[in-house]
Amino acid sequence: MSRSIDTSLALRAVKNAIELQKPTKPLILHSDLGCQYTSNAFKEYIAATKIITHSFSSKGCPYDNACIESFHASLKKEEVHIVKYFDYDTARLAIFEYIESWYNRKRIHSSIGYITPQKCEDLAKNSA
Repeated sequence: MSRSIDTSLALRAVKNAIELQKPTKPLILHSDLGCQYTSNAFKEYIAATKIITHSFSSKGCPYDNACIESFHASLKKEEVHIVKYFDYDTARLAIFEYIESWYNRKRIHSSIGYITPQKCEDLAKNSA
């Protein structure tokens, strides 16, 4: 989470994911056409990984990225619109906890067979 939209946050997120997950198979990173994803620095980093292909949503077509649109709807409905944050740091921590403690580890998802994202990831790793 950041106070502004910029390339550095997007780059940190991808670098962190690669460092933590250590992918060995090709990946597809799908995003919208935001300036942080279309910047030269971001495109060059993605190309340099040689493991990530970058896919973009069509302009004005959120259905191309339905899974992240659904996530944002859940985040707003289950957290952001029902909690009053007193400052940026409180909001940042609460949203991190929602994602890491609830959304990924306890909340079941119909799109992946009514299991949690963490369970889905664990199953995928064990079947590889």
